[in-house]
Amino acid sequence: MYQVSRESTSTFVSLRGCRYHVRHWGNPAGTATPLVLAHGWMDVAASYQFMVDALSEAFVQQRPIIAFDWRGYGLTESVPTDSYWLPDYLGDLDALLDHFYPGQAIDLVGHSMGGNVVMMYTGARPERVRRLVNLEGFGLAVARPSQAPGRMAQWLDELKVQREGKNELKPYADAAGVAARLMKTNRRLPQDKADWLAQHWARPGADGQWRILGDSAHKVTNPYIYRVEEALETYKRITPPLLAVEASDDSLGQWWKGAYTLDEYHERLKAVPQVRLEVIQNAGHMMHHDQPEALARLLEDFLA
Repeated sequence: MYQVSRESTSTFVSLRGCRYHVRHWGNPAGTATPLVLAHGWMDVAASYQFMVDALSEAFVQQRPIIAFDWRGYGLTESVPTDSYWLPDYLGDLDALLDHFYPGQAIDLVGHSMGGNVVMMYTGARPERVRRLVNLEGFGLAVARPSQAPGRMAQWLDELKVQREGKNELKPYADAAGVAARLMKTNRRLPQDKADWLAQHWARPGADGQWRILGDSAHKVTNPYIYRVEEALETYKRITPPLLAVEASDDSLGQWWKGAYTLDEYHERLKAVPQVRLEVIQNAGHMMHHDQPEALARLLEDFLA
């Protein structure tokens, strides 16, 4: 199994009705800007372990580093719900920063869903962020107003499925099954890392079956269509420098099949006043697993 070189410590804090789980690395007394890491959809804070291990000792010893499990993920205990809302993630992040770093600007990193959250948060609270890093938080394809009624109906239908308990996540017989699932999703993930991640991505229940540490309600679609005009207005208010990192594998193209392209994403990024775009080679969407060393070097250079 993968051998961690920098162990994390865990704390729990009450935020907006949730008992949030937070992992800590680095030097809590460090004088450099704190680094806050936000994970993506159906992921957990421990996902950043490989990248943290790849950071230089000088960088780590200068600052506190934290990553947290979003509500409904990992070890965070969330309020019961049948669907999740993007504004709640922004509210949770705001409360978390007020708790750990009140009145202090931080360096903020978000991956995938977390990348979308930190982009919107920084546009709303630019004074709270010194430097911003977005790891493939692409946003969504342009939606038409005519799609709104169907989207709301889809949400209602999926809530019914959720109420009937027909939306449960697949269980696995053991941790090896979880690791195999992770490796199937990411062909670059080696066995040792998959075995380690499986221990943090899932837990065995009373029946011995391993279940993903993610609420099935996360699978319920958002009832409101994506309004790209609103996102762009928020992007315009991102005053800290932005590092936008994407992988050499075009995951956006794989997901959207031409309905939303990297060229469109790059065009949206032009709304951000200060943006630097970087590509990590030989990596897919989970770049912090595939190329943690390359990503760590990019972060250190940008956050210096």
